[in-house]
Amino acid sequence: MRNHFNDSPLALPEILPAVRPQGWFSEARLLLNLALPMMVGSVIETVYNLTDAFFLGKLGTAQIGAPSISFSLVFFLIVFGMGLSGAGTTLISQSRGKNDAVKMNHYMNQLASLLTVASIVLSAIGVALAGPILRLLSTPEEVYGYAFTYMTIVFLGIPFMFVYFVLQASFTAVGDTVTPLKVHLLAIAVNVIMDPLLIFGLGPFPALGVAGAAIATVLSQGIGAVLALIVLARGKAGLRLSLAAMRPDRRAWGLLLKIGLPSSVGQALSAFGFTVLQGVVNRFGTAAIAAFGVGNRIMRMFDIPTQGMANATTSLVGKAMGARDHATVRRTVRSALSLIVVFEVPFLLLAFFFGGELVRLFVNDAEAIRLGDLMFKVVNPSLLMFGLYMALTGAFQGAGDTRIIMVLSVIRLWVIRVPLAYALAYLTDLGPLSIWIAMFVSNFLTATAGGLYFKSGRWKKALDPDTV
Repeated sequence: MRNHFNDSPLALPEILPAVRPQGWFSEARLLLNLALPMMVGSVIETVYNLTDAFFLGKLGTAQIGAPSISFSLVFFLIVFGMGLSGAGTTLISQSRGKNDAVKMNHYMNQLASLLTVASIVLSAIGVALAGPILRLLSTPEEVYGYAFTYMTIVFLGIPFMFVYFVLQASFTAVGDTVTPLKVHLLAIAVNVIMDPLLIFGLGPFPALGVAGAAIATVLSQGIGAVLALIVLARGKAGLRLSLAAMRPDRRAWGLLLKIGLPSSVGQALSAFGFTVLQGVVNRFGTAAIAAFGVGNRIMRMFDIPTQGMANATTSLVGKAMGARDHATVRRTVRSALSLIVVFEVPFLLLAFFFGGELVRLFVNDAEAIRLGDLMFKVVNPSLLMFGLYMALTGAFQGAGDTRIIMVLSVIRLWVIRVPLAYALAYLTDLGPLSIWIAMFVSNFLTATAGGLYFKSGRWKKALDPDTV
């Protein structure tokens, strides 16, 4: 295999510095350098999603309920791509820690070929099952048509999403989160421009409503995919995409699946748990659906620092594990936990005290506002603990221990949240409060279990760097 690493304007020592003992502040700086671009991209995307909710909210609660119901179903399929791309980050970052540029490029190309196949299969499955699943969830008739249309269109865009996953996973592994951010921001800009045009039919564009929102999303993803392919094909940071290098390698695919499938399955089952949970929400009417949908969108915004820090932790822990530098691993995790507290607490306090006002920005329905405010007051105290747990999963992912992520994901939704929500919803008169209580309990217990597993240290032995 040709080594494209030296084609890059950056020399090997600059891209792959040796892992050196660092102080706490130095580790925090490295984490922030990686995490902040990802946070910026996520903030802008979330603001767009909230804007999207704002536009659809002007059409009515049924229209805004369509993407709310669709999200968990779409997420159920794309988590397979996210899990596999996370495995790519693990293998590329550990190869980076070993200063093996050839393997870095090899794993990036193998990730691209595996995700290409997976995206086509998952897109077809999504389109075929959209209708039956919506019926199974007892989706209200006034929402069903909108949700079916939205889901079908978005499922067709899965291959575009997965192309971007390759860029994000591989560049994060080598410490470049700015390049994926640039691609992501341009795609979001297209989405922001097209969204109101296609929803409301401004100028020469037809008024497509919910379908317009979905089409704008897929169009922007397509543009992002083209840009990602251009960046990867040109070669940067030693990573160059080529058809010859994408030819499937059994061993590489085996490692990607070994690391990626457990977390993919865990996240998929969690997403399906959210889908089933949506069925409980649906029985309480459109106000509860709107409150749950808007509330979850806002809470996902609070997750932005957590996700960025977890991804940065994966990259740095993976690199340190490849170099067998466990002292750096410890400092990285401690820094990540501290930074999450700094970022998360202000947002959680804001939503705890002013949750109803936040919901009011998107839905002008008194009952939806009341339920949304109650949701924040009940669930928010558990979100900080779960945010800390997510930083620990970044360390688990970097070390290649994704089985524990799968196990705890399944327990969180299927052992705790879904059964508790159903029991409270059907056996008490708590109404939507049943769901909020179940969310709090599942977050709290999962975070506690994850912390205990981290302290055991068993996650460090999941993947021998010599086998990477």
